[in-house]
Amino acid sequence: MRLMLAPMEGVVDHTMRALLTSLGGLDRCVTEFLRINDRLLPPRVFRRLCPELDNGGRTAHGVPVYLQLLGGQPAPMADNAARAAELGAPGIDLNFGCPAKTVNRSDGGSIILREPQRVHGIVAAVRSAVPGAIPVTVKIRLGYEDASLFEDNVQAIAAAGASELTIHARTKRQGYRPPAYWEEIARARQSLSIPVIANGEIWSLEDAARCRAISGCSDLMLGRGALCRPDLPRLVAGGDAAPQPLAWTDIVPLLLEFFDLTLAHYDTHCVGNPLKQWLVYLRCYYPQGALLFERIKRQREPGALRESLLAELSAGAAAA
Repeated sequence: MRLMLAPMEGVVDHTMRALLTSLGGLDRCVTEFLRINDRLLPPRVFRRLCPELDNGGRTAHGVPVYLQLLGGQPAPMADNAARAAELGAPGIDLNFGCPAKTVNRSDGGSIILREPQRVHGIVAAVRSAVPGAIPVTVKIRLGYEDASLFEDNVQAIAAAGASELTIHARTKRQGYRPPAYWEEIARARQSLSIPVIANGEIWSLEDAARCRAISGCSDLMLGRGALCRPDLPRLVAGGDAAPQPLAWTDIVPLLLEFFDLTLAHYDTHCVGNPLKQWLVYLRCYYPQGALLFERIKRQREPGALRESLLAELSAGAAAA
């Protein structure tokens, strides 16, 4: 049983990966996608997206970070995958799942699922370009407009030599609207010999158990659920022996830690944005997150933001 952290564009960057892997339960992270057009990118671009490359391709807490590529042409994808491997990426992940219109209009993400042969060509080219010891994994949705080509795509990916397949159990058209169709993952898993990882609508221990039962997958990828409940991976991993869930008073120190991480890596004028974005997720599970968000949403200065976090920390300590 393995748990992966989903590559959420604009949300799960190296600072969030550092924080969430510090809590335990995660076996792998995947970077946000690196957009590949028609050229080989310089090493600094890879390191900016994935500074963990300078730490053996792992977070500070030892969790491997696969580098994700997104693009529609086999040769540039293969060249950049080879470079990522040379720079120390422990694995290469290929994105055929992004539903964003801007990405799809630029020949990337889920739109390529309309052409299973092209999916095969990209995966095969990358697999040939990357040393055999380095996994090449793929992430897809059930399809673009519908799931009519789903079986063709999963067979094309397996035939091209992919190491593993992660399936987000919705089409591009379905976006992120519930439900996730885990039974479709079960259909694919039965026909494949490579490992399959289930993804979509896993918000709780109960969801994780149901997803495993319906999809037949022991391995899961957690996305928004892990942002709303940062300890969800370790709770799922721990099963009956899992520790108590984190209370809001446990979350506030994490907010302060995350703020310090972003302050160390980003310009001060935008350092509050990742904090506020995370609170938008946290408030789905912690009502106190909504109140804190309202208090800080107009604050811009790092000093004011820190004071607000310290005040929330003191209030929690006093209440305890």
